[in-house]
Amino acid sequence: MSLTGTPFLYTTIVLSVVALILPLVLWSRMRGPKAVRAAARVLMLLFAQATAVTLIFVLVNNENNLYDNWADLLGTGDHVQQAANLGQDGTGGIALKRLPKVKQAFSAADGPGMRAAGGVEVTQLKGRVSGVNAEVYVWLPPQYHEAAYRNHRFPVVELLPGYPGSAKAWFGSLKVTEQLEPLMRSGKVAPFILVAPRTNLLAGVDTGCANIPGTVNADSWLSIDVPKMVTDNFRAAAAPANWAVAGYSAGAHCAVKLAVAHPDRYRAAISLSGYNDPIGERNSLAAQSVTLREQNNPYLLLRKAVSPPRIALYISGESGDGYQAGVALEQIAKAPTTVHVVYLPRSAGGHNMALWRPQVPTVFEWLTLNMGQSHVRGGATPPEPSNAGSTHAALASGSASRAGAVRKR
Repeated sequence: MSLTGTPFLYTTIVLSVVALILPLVLWSRMRGPKAVRAAARVLMLLFAQATAVTLIFVLVNNENNLYDNWADLLGTGDHVQQAANLGQDGTGGIALKRLPKVKQAFSAADGPGMRAAGGVEVTQLKGRVSGVNAEVYVWLPPQYHEAAYRNHRFPVVELLPGYPGSAKAWFGSLKVTEQLEPLMRSGKVAPFILVAPRTNLLAGVDTGCANIPGTVNADSWLSIDVPKMVTDNFRAAAAPANWAVAGYSAGAHCAVKLAVAHPDRYRAAISLSGYNDPIGERNSLAAQSVTLREQNNPYLLLRKAVSPPRIALYISGESGDGYQAGVALEQIAKAPTTVHVVYLPRSAGGHNMALWRPQVPTVFEWLTLNMGQSHVRGGATPPEPSNAGSTHAALASGSASRAGAVRKR
């Protein structure tokens, strides 16, 4: 029975109800020795507590897409077949343009939000460079199958969850397709192909989207194998001008790091409540040594870059949870690098889906402008009005000004 499936949810609800009724019906009807009656009553109470805790866990897990299946929950999953030393560029010397195209088999994805707005497809991808074998989810914009767009190549956004987190989270918890489909139809948001690869590759640890020889090549999985699969199987526009990566929490760190480290593969990155130093997630493999932390810290990578990369970064967060990381990047960025930082006050929410979900339309409108997918004239970033008198929704969406935020800290 699937961890995130409807049958398991209904089963836990039924068991919780039964566990509540049993003591009410049987408590005073127990027969037998006193010790046996006491033991039976204790077991009923334990059963009630266990089912209640299980139901709460299932509801929280379904809402936040923390664990995709039983293997993820129990720490038995391993999606790494090999982790060769691929060198600094993560290719292992492989001529990527010479790799033959591989057609993938796709099927309809199951789970909350996966059937909305035309539905999400899933495939099992064996990474030819990274050695990772894992699922990748793909959603095609409404224009993809229209006759007027039959020769059009579409821009792509990779979507990364936090840790722990399921690749389904953007579709289920953040409702990205439900929010964006009407905006794409109206022209406010470009018709992006949305791609969500698995990032939980090893049991019990966050890969930090890093390449660690002998352990995992998560960077190459996300920045080489997944994009190659997308361009092989869909009408996807060429990188880097038409590719972006977005994430929240640990996924936000990965998004910025991938863009800064690979400006030849990505043009923009979205960071929702992220961090720069991998130590921000103590279970991250990239935080296990000073060397790894330095190699995977986008602040240090940007500061040490020989030439400022041609990338655009959108970073939002609360004080102490993403905002300072964005300001640090903004302060060292030099043209053509651009960094747009949005302060979110504590009243906007916490480190959760309720904070990130309403930001989806705003960040994709920003992506549309900054990736040259819109004919709208004006500045490269949305306007920053004062946050005085802003509504909760406006603050959470990222329309509050950073200048106003500084006054309120």
